[in-house]
Amino acid sequence: MAYTLARPLVNVYNEKNELSGATVALPAVFKAPIRPDIVNFVHMNMAKNSRQPYAVSKEAGHQTSAESWGTGRAVARIPRVRGGGTHRSGQGAFGNMCRGGRMFAPTKTYRRWHRHINVAQKRYAICSAVAASGVPGLVLSKGHKIEQIPEVPLVVSDKVQDLTKTKEAVLFLKKVKAWTDVEKVYKSRRLRAGKGKMRNRRRIQRLGPLVIYEADHGLTRAFRNIPGVDTLRVDQLNLLKMAPGGHVGRFVIWTESAFRRLDKIYGTWKKPSAEKKSFSLPKPQMTNSDINRILKSEEIRHLLRAPQKRVVRRTQKKNPLKNVNAMLRLNPYAAVTRRASILLNQKRKMKRQLMIAEKKGVKLDESKLKPWQLSLKQSFEARRAAAIKKRGGKAKEPAASKKPTKKAGGKGKSTAKTAAAKK
Repeated sequence: MAYTLARPLVNVYNEKNELSGATVALPAVFKAPIRPDIVNFVHMNMAKNSRQPYAVSKEAGHQTSAESWGTGRAVARIPRVRGGGTHRSGQGAFGNMCRGGRMFAPTKTYRRWHRHINVAQKRYAICSAVAASGVPGLVLSKGHKIEQIPEVPLVVSDKVQDLTKTKEAVLFLKKVKAWTDVEKVYKSRRLRAGKGKMRNRRRIQRLGPLVIYEADHGLTRAFRNIPGVDTLRVDQLNLLKMAPGGHVGRFVIWTESAFRRLDKIYGTWKKPSAEKKSFSLPKPQMTNSDINRILKSEEIRHLLRAPQKRVVRRTQKKNPLKNVNAMLRLNPYAAVTRRASILLNQKRKMKRQLMIAEKKGVKLDESKLKPWQLSLKQSFEARRAAAIKKRGGKAKEPAASKKPTKKAGGKGKSTAKTAAAKK
């Protein structure tokens, strides 16, 4: 049970679901930390310890006389069956790629089937499973129907240990409102999906409540025929039944004597276990796992420093070679040089257009030119006129384009030299 949800006393109910008047102090094991990771790890390794070895026959695929033909026959070097007079002779053998051959990496019976588990880990896992069985939220999330149960953990009087007939056990479960959980088992019974249905594991079903007792005066015989209901002795708790599937939160019904013995078996944080050698009950690192409650408590808040209201934000560094404003902040004269370079490029472009127009003998439309382009054009024409005057008043004529001339001889007629080259 979570440490903050733990209560000091637990009521005891009789077999008719009435308060017997007795109360039991909540054992310390219900306050142990709940570690689903440890429970899952231990459960997985414990389940492996009941496996039965399996393997293929040691001689499978090798019960024939075969030998490789070697190289030089233009066939694979796989061993081939000896003899003649049958289709089998000459066929490949032994290899995993051959019909009738062995499998690759045949299974062996000496595989490492079982797992060793540390005793301390097993005890820790049991403590976590017991603690989780006392948290109603975890029990509900496991799928158990405990909405009408008077109390969790549910403790009943020791008269339940004297039940010997199944009808008495059914009546008891109906009285304590636990029969709803058994009805869930009846409804969940279904056919297994897989090959297990051919291996005497035909049907599967959910699990119901677990009854934990101290002395068996017929209790196991009374409950054993009810589907989904399991029984355990308090000093022989099994994780495979306390946390089936490796998931904590099974619905547990405790007898009063078994519930009182938990402190003696698992001990408390002040007193070690009397029955488990050198075992102390694991203690949670945090007594209160409600982080919001801790942070908002006055004990913590008066030790914290005041929050800093002044926020210093980092400025984004901009590349001045790509960002004009960043460059102007570094070098205000950059605007002049940039403008001059732009004008120079435009003048070069305009000058090129004028030269091309002069060569082609085309006049540019002055209405579409800008003032600076017009002045540039006029200066260009003035320089051109001065150059003509210097040459003696003769303008340079544009070079006439040469037209391709046809070769003599006409189409289809070739000279003797061309014919020889073609040959």
